[in-house]
Amino acid sequence: MDDLDRRIIGCLLRDARSTFAEIGEQVNLSAPAVKRRVDRLVDSGTIRGFTAVIDPAVLGWQTEAYVEVYCKGTVSPAELRRSLSAVPEVVGACTVSGAADALVHMLASDIQHLEQALERLREERNVDHTESVIVLSRLIDRSRG
Repeated sequence: MDDLDRRIIGCLLRDARSTFAEIGEQVNLSAPAVKRRVDRLVDSGTIRGFTAVIDPAVLGWQTEAYVEVYCKGTVSPAELRRSLSAVPEVVGACTVSGAADALVHMLASDIQHLEQALERLREERNVDHTESVIVLSRLIDRSRG
């Protein structure tokens, strides 16, 4: 990956819906050249996919929880990612050290919705059990601008 690839990735991070021509204008390449580079970045796994970023407040998802996930046996991070991705209320997840296998950030419209989402999470075949804490108020959140 060179500086041009990094600049293209920067354009995609700012707006993944940019056309190849728009990106090309920003990095001084033709649209076909940008497409070839983006295709190569996807093929190499550098770009794993494209997604929509939803504003949870617009959906009314104001209930927030952090959930420790404990797995049955040994589960690879890739397999765990697939299981967690099946639950739309999971907005973030990471593997962690300590007793839990993963820490999951969930958003829901209310406690009942959160409970339903947790039930779906627990139904995933690799999940043994979970422990949850519900966010009462945010003290610092630099990630949300």
